[in-house]
Amino acid sequence: MSTELLDRIHTPADLKSLDRRELKQVAAELREFVLQSVSRTGGHLSSNLGTVELTVALHYVYDTPHDRIIWDVGHQSYPHKILTGRRAGMARLRQAGGVSGFPKRSESEYDAFGTAHSSTSISAALGMAVASRNAGVARQHIAVIGDGSMTAGLVFEAMNNAGVTPDINLLVILNDNDMSISPPVGALNRYLARLMSGQFYAAAKDVGRAVLRHVPPALELARRFEEHAKGMVTPATLFEEMGFNYVGPIDGHDLDALIPMLQNMRALKGPQFLHVVTRKGQGYKLAEADPVLYHGPGKFDPAVGIQKSPAPPKMTFTQVFGSWLCDMADHDPRLIGITPAMREGSGMVEFERRFPMRYFDVGIAEQHAVTFAAGLACEGQKPVVAIYSTFLQRAYDQLIHDVALQDLDVLFALDRAGLVGADGATHAGNYDISFLRCIPNMVVATPSDENEARLLLSTCYQHAGPASVRYPRGAGCGAEMTARLDVVPVGRGIIRRRGVGIALLVFGTLLPAARVVADALDLTLVDMRFVKPIDVELVLEMAAGHGALVTVEEGAVMGGAGSAVAETLAAAGVESRLLELGLPDRFIDHGDQAALLASVGLDAAGIERSVRARFSDLLGVVA
Repeated sequence: MSTELLDRIHTPADLKSLDRRELKQVAAELREFVLQSVSRTGGHLSSNLGTVELTVALHYVYDTPHDRIIWDVGHQSYPHKILTGRRAGMARLRQAGGVSGFPKRSESEYDAFGTAHSSTSISAALGMAVASRNAGVARQHIAVIGDGSMTAGLVFEAMNNAGVTPDINLLVILNDNDMSISPPVGALNRYLARLMSGQFYAAAKDVGRAVLRHVPPALELARRFEEHAKGMVTPATLFEEMGFNYVGPIDGHDLDALIPMLQNMRALKGPQFLHVVTRKGQGYKLAEADPVLYHGPGKFDPAVGIQKSPAPPKMTFTQVFGSWLCDMADHDPRLIGITPAMREGSGMVEFERRFPMRYFDVGIAEQHAVTFAAGLACEGQKPVVAIYSTFLQRAYDQLIHDVALQDLDVLFALDRAGLVGADGATHAGNYDISFLRCIPNMVVATPSDENEARLLLSTCYQHAGPASVRYPRGAGCGAEMTARLDVVPVGRGIIRRRGVGIALLVFGTLLPAARVVADALDLTLVDMRFVKPIDVELVLEMAAGHGALVTVEEGAVMGGAGSAVAETLAAAGVESRLLELGLPDRFIDHGDQAALLASVGLDAAGIERSVRARFSDLLGVVA
């Protein structure tokens, strides 16, 4: 379709210059552009199609970037990026040197706050609102948050604070599409569903339109809307009890309702809460029908839709975990599976189908997930918390205080460990080795391939106490899989190849790359398997039999597995030449996963370069 109007918009100022009657055409062109763009690059689709009209209305009504808009999570911010001068950059969305898939302060002055983890927007917006008040700056602060993100405790901590903070300009917009990444769960979601269901939603929408036709003063608007709409359901909502003036729900795809409503609410003082109902995938029938499938697709033909591809020759680590979880649940009726709103991403769809009473999606509530698991373990259950490495960071206190301190029997299956490619620094699991290995009682396992992942999951599950198994995004090397639930000794590594001069001590799935180097240079290759407890005997054996040791890990080198080896040598009073290879002390941006590893010297060529540069005198020499 033609993008005649969209072609004229380079900043929100250009949008404001249009006649309001033209905005529906802008929205139609913007939606089509998002669809075509994401189909060529991959990225988040359903959520962005659902926020087109809301984005247009916000930039039309508010004076951005002076007024601050914060997109919670931010995976729905593509229309925002397009309207704020980054349309050309969408051709390299989530690619090295291209536009980020999330709001990023260093990318644009229109990105008021960097987001990618959920439920942070209200806290950040409140902080900005207080800062503006204190500086005497007249500015609006808008937090756009989805119903899935409302399950996090941080949201209510922020609202509890905001409700008693005087003289602030704060608007929270609940983008209610009844859809998080996985199906929404919890009592709050049921409450919202009841609030907008049946005759109430239709009546409230009709009343809102009737009121808006006359565009009364802001306070009169609020009074009449409250009297005619809210009063039909309940005298006070949850949000009003927390000090917010609640308005809604209104149709988030109706610009004739959205724009006047935002214009009127802009004049109101104090904490405001606008409930907007949208539909994920709006305007693209295939995404409307299956918003989960179209949540984060790769490249596809919009005319055809996402086609089911043949089964890949290699299993992903997520699939390995999902298969193991079902097998272990068959074997042990005490097993309980827990996920914080990542059923599909963590590979638990089949587990939920087969064991519905032993499956718990707790919503976006990582802290609760961990302490909930601790409670289960106290009563003899065997909880397995399937969680992305980057999201476990959000529950660090619970990990230490509620699980490890009490030495409780909880297994953490850490998906997306290491670099994650297109999602970038916000989602990378670079720090789990460093922050886990310093915790007493914790076991930290680093499988090197798919079968090792299964072995170490079984081993850590049978271990009496807290344990973690970290594995990366994507497929492994295609290792042959066992169907058994075998275990290996905790804290024992294995020598994969014997060579001379230098020993490569590898923690995790960089083993195949290290093997290439070991074969080329005739080095000893060790699959360490565990960072904690580390195999002290094997480390000392390698130090005694080689002129140098090289540790290899896809994790932060500071405080990581290499540091564990250095500490082991120091504790034994052994002096050994040691090179620690891992992720550098900086955030690594989005891009192709393999290319990112190569950029930090963690592919085979990079490992070999580092070894040659540091230990050229030892190559080919028996220690």
